[in-house]
Amino acid sequence: MYEPAGRYFPNLAFLGPAFAAAAMSEMAAFAAKQFALLAVGGDGRPAREPNWATPHTIPLELKTVRLRDFGASATGAPALLCAPFALHGAAITDFASGHSLVAALRDAGLARLFVTDWRSANPEMRFFGIDEYLADLNVLVDDIGSPVDLVGLCQGGWMALIYAARFPEKVRKLVLAGAPVDLTAASSSLSTLAETSPLAVFEELVRLGDGVVPGRKVMKFWGTETVAAEDAWQVLQTDEAIDSAGFKRIEAKFRDWYAWTIDLPGAFFLEVVQKLYKRNALAAGNFVALGRRIDLAAVSAPLFLLAARDDELVSAPQLFAAGRLVKTPAADIRMETVPSRHVGLFMGKAVLEETWPKIARWIGEQPIDATGGIRKQVRPHASVDTSAHA
Repeated sequence: MYEPAGRYFPNLAFLGPAFAAAAMSEMAAFAAKQFALLAVGGDGRPAREPNWATPHTIPLELKTVRLRDFGASATGAPALLCAPFALHGAAITDFASGHSLVAALRDAGLARLFVTDWRSANPEMRFFGIDEYLADLNVLVDDIGSPVDLVGLCQGGWMALIYAARFPEKVRKLVLAGAPVDLTAASSSLSTLAETSPLAVFEELVRLGDGVVPGRKVMKFWGTETVAAEDAWQVLQTDEAIDSAGFKRIEAKFRDWYAWTIDLPGAFFLEVVQKLYKRNALAAGNFVALGRRIDLAAVSAPLFLLAARDDELVSAPQLFAAGRLVKTPAADIRMETVPSRHVGLFMGKAVLEETWPKIARWIGEQPIDATGGIRKQVRPHASVDTSAHA
């Protein structure tokens, strides 16, 4: 999900009357729909799905997700990037040369690397909830071979944290970057919007899409359909001058990436709004997933928390709260804040060159047990389909 600087939620001017209408009786649904339509507008021109920058294979495809394998011939410990399942797709992890998290991690030594590429929802998926996505994430981990080093990005971060609490024996180390965990720890533009908006407005967005939340419509709800050059330059942290031909090329690619959105199942979308943002259920300890209450104290794996200083979507305290909610020893928890905006955590040249290699080396370190010895862990062999896919 991308946050345009200085233009947060301009369409809330249209949604204000919808908030009032949502509190009315029989006119609520009709009025909320009319104002929501003003906010999100029409579909606009279709965008093209972004290309991935790094060669890879797809060894497994499920209804909700494709598993992208960036080290089909590699051996060693598997690392799985749990990509965001939000407005923009998983190609955020492998945007372009010099702006690829996948490449940064591979170059730093994580040779056996996978990414969850969540599929855009179709009408048949409209009733899929959080459980369906966690169950399929579990299938991916079992196919790769657990325990895995799990890296959760943005909205994929809370999903990774829940997974680590539900299946602690399957996660060796856990990295969370720009992920909302405790929404009461501090405010952000996104958490404030979710908290102050009546649930009826979010339900109306689902009804507008006949059970599927249309990403291209939500783009207008979110704020803007275009990206200013200054915004792209700040996010990408490029060395190119903003008026140079080199920057114009990467800017055009960024605009194409930004224009392509994914659709979400209505059930999943409403669960996230209610459980994560309105009830703060994950931090409160009453989030139920796959039939169990999720106790974050079940997580004892080494933990790395990465926040962006200028993040308007997820404030650092919302993420860093994870450090006090898990059972991981303080000595095994790393927290770092970098000068970046939200998407810069995953695309920004400076963050990719300076911070993620450090995280990759931390992942590669062997965990130490209480006696000072190296803890031995057996990793099951995972068969890999090496059919080519670019």
